[in-house]
Amino acid sequence: MKKKVSIKDIAQTVGVSTALVSYVLNNKEKEARVGKEIAQVIRDTAVEMGYQPNQIAKSLKTGKSHTFGLIVADISNPFFANLARNVEDEAKKFNYTVIFASADENAEKSQNLINILTERQVDGFIIAPAENSQDQIEALLKNNIPLVLIDRYFKGLDTNYVVTNNYEASYHAVSHLIAAGKTNIGMVAYKTDLVHMLDRKRGYLDAIKDNKLLKAKTPLIKTVDFNANQEEIAVGIRELFAQNPAMDALFFATNTLTLKGLKSLNKMQYRVPDDVAIVCFDESEAFDFFYSPLTYIEQPLLEMGKKAVQILIKNIADKKSLNTQISIPSKLIVRQSSATVKKD
Repeated sequence: MKKKVSIKDIAQTVGVSTALVSYVLNNKEKEARVGKEIAQVIRDTAVEMGYQPNQIAKSLKTGKSHTFGLIVADISNPFFANLARNVEDEAKKFNYTVIFASADENAEKSQNLINILTERQVDGFIIAPAENSQDQIEALLKNNIPLVLIDRYFKGLDTNYVVTNNYEASYHAVSHLIAAGKTNIGMVAYKTDLVHMLDRKRGYLDAIKDNKLLKAKTPLIKTVDFNANQEEIAVGIRELFAQNPAMDALFFATNTLTLKGLKSLNKMQYRVPDDVAIVCFDESEAFDFFYSPLTYIEQPLLEMGKKAVQILIKNIADKKSLNTQISIPSKLIVRQSSATVKKD
């Protein structure tokens, strides 16, 4: 069995002290005033010799595992998958490893994941919280565990968070449809009290009201459960058309709802944008295969991921640091499905 390479082995090979090697491999050469050339020699030698740091021993010594947990709703969703990749790339710059997990919008599963990751001694969390999980976040805060909420947050709970400005994005998207000549605009959203979805619905409603387009007796919003299947969404869309046969546009609150909605519209033989215009929140590679390129709200995933990691790293270094709360604007990508007739 091949002997495991130690810091002492590297030091003997290079001809320097073990302390010097330790400083370099822990990225502290500047504090120790180690020259760039010798630092590079040490790193190259460590790679050549197949050195692997003992993370358990390192954690015991520093009190940090250099890992943190990222809990999202569904890592298979393109939105969360891309967000996770951006988080991972940014974490790597700080020599952190990210452990990913999906809570499936389920508070019980979220709690189990938090328990497991806490037992693994993660240094902190980035969490897209599930509904009814506010007590879990409060418990982490009470135990002084660094965390950043991403994509959504809880009003009244003082935490770090990084989100899209959901209200502004939705308001602009619906206003775009109105500027394109649409006067009967429906919305399909999830049935939840999570703030990001409430803000998207509020943006839709205010855009409709501000443009005096509320012709139906009630707002044309259909809400479905997070686990709604294809047929349930189809039923919801049929109900919207039954409520207002003149409906000429639909605003979908997520990419998942959009994909299922497009399948339903095709089955009902509605043409996009001739019969009904479409705007959706979030993008998906699947949209590129649809015959009418979709207008969508592009969320700033790169900036969200970077900011969340930077805030968490700062909080890990100084647990008494003030909370940072960031709301980032999104961008409306206008394409064929919204049938624009003039610039907005």
